[in-house]
Amino acid sequence: MTTDRKMPKSFYWGNSVSSMQTEGAWQADNKGLSVYDIREETDTTSNWHDAIDEFNRYEEDLNLMQKMHMNMYRIQIAWSRIVPDGDGEINEKGFDFYDRLINAMLERDIEPMVCLYHFDMPLALAKKQSGFLSRDTVTAFVKFGKAVIDHFANRVKYWITFNEHNLYFTDEVFQISGYTRAEKSIDHMYTIFHHTMLAHAEITNYVHDNYHELNIGGMLAYTPVYPATEKPEDTFAVRKQSEFIYENINSLFLGKLYSPEVQQYIDDNEIDIDWRTQDNETLSATYPDFLSFSYYRTMVLDAEPIPEYEVPNRYMNHSIEINKFLTHSEWRWNIDPLGFRNVITDLYNRYRIPVFPIENGIGIREHWDGENRIQDDNRIQYHESHIRAMKDAMFIDGAKVLGYLGWGLIDIPSSHADVEKRYGAVYVNRTNHDLKDLKRVPKKSFYWFQSVLSQNGDNL
Repeated sequence: MTTDRKMPKSFYWGNSVSSMQTEGAWQADNKGLSVYDIREETDTTSNWHDAIDEFNRYEEDLNLMQKMHMNMYRIQIAWSRIVPDGDGEINEKGFDFYDRLINAMLERDIEPMVCLYHFDMPLALAKKQSGFLSRDTVTAFVKFGKAVIDHFANRVKYWITFNEHNLYFTDEVFQISGYTRAEKSIDHMYTIFHHTMLAHAEITNYVHDNYHELNIGGMLAYTPVYPATEKPEDTFAVRKQSEFIYENINSLFLGKLYSPEVQQYIDDNEIDIDWRTQDNETLSATYPDFLSFSYYRTMVLDAEPIPEYEVPNRYMNHSIEINKFLTHSEWRWNIDPLGFRNVITDLYNRYRIPVFPIENGIGIREHWDGENRIQDDNRIQYHESHIRAMKDAMFIDGAKVLGYLGWGLIDIPSSHADVEKRYGAVYVNRTNHDLKDLKRVPKKSFYWFQSVLSQNGDNL
């Protein structure tokens, strides 16, 4: 076994976020409304109007990242900040903000990565055509994506189209695609997913045809599933769920169209995915420069509660169990660094394309007393064990990995708008209903990251 575990000098260490979870400034500089901007707060969640006010505080946040020795920041460029109604004129003031942000990254030797869509559909397109249920939305998104790529191609080398693309092949699709209909049918799930794959392929093909120096990849939310028992039915259900939610989409990323199993299911069940003849050419031409993913946990699947004729996309709706062999967070998310290694190794073994984990972290409920440093040893343990597992995948299993990006390493509202579920190495002083002063306060894990990244991860 190799003892030389020195990381590549080109390795990326950094932070990942979305626009609505960081920027705030929801009405600044002619920004249009997104579906998030009109979501109201609840007893346990915030609204999306202010987030952590990075629109005005990005210099401070980038300085903190630089002090942690990060060299990449994955952001999202908000569609409705660039095109307020989703399909009209460009808002140059929107570009002005992202020019300032990206130039500030480059001044600090922080490489930008840009995601083009992270669930925040322009409200006008949601109301007009139920978001990605319409091919017109695909056309509008591709137009937006090309405009953004053209504008930043000389400064941004790494791109992804959709955050966690496989979520559009689950019931989550009805929350993240601008969907406004009541049916929430399987036909609509499959149609929206197909439309997003077409949008991904068109933008990816545009990059490869016009900007050979850029890198663009697909991204999945990886939550590996273990069978609950040794029963063959459990193993069968796990394999089938994985084919529909992971491998089929990787197949599409690689230009191999829908997997035989998924296509057979579509045909047998006469599912309408709005397929058109030209789609074959569009999808067949695409390929990724890297395969990226988020990873937080693993899950367990018991096949017994699954109804006999349930669509495989919904298997996990019926069986979410705590893994008795693992510890878990307050939110019952299993902590499984070996699962992280398995994802990296399996992806590279199967597809021989560079792998890039671009979200990893743990949500913890924390409160700052206004004076003493937050002692987040459990966060340190989480990241240390996962980075070690990633290095095992690289140095023992032979996987090629481009970088490691933590999720929300400066506190942001969670994906469900809960500020109290914190992922950061830096505390942001606000609650769900009180913005306070939004002060940035490094936690113990900040200094741990600072030490580890100053040595390029070689000390782990």
